Amino acid sequence: MSKKKSFVLRISEEKMKALEKWAADEFRSTNGQIEWIITKALKDSRRLKKTKLSDN
Repeated sequence: MSKKKSFVLRISEEKMKALEKWAADEFRSTNGQIEWIITKALKDSRRLKKTKLSDN
């Protein structure tokens, strides 16, 4: 398992509510949804290698 780093995220209440709803709609935690969004954006911009292990 890869190491994870914690950090504080400041986000508007409106965006947080939308993010929480999106996460719930996809049966993910809010944290998991944020990680999925970031991973997808990094892969789409070719800044992160596409590997079978990180395709979660």
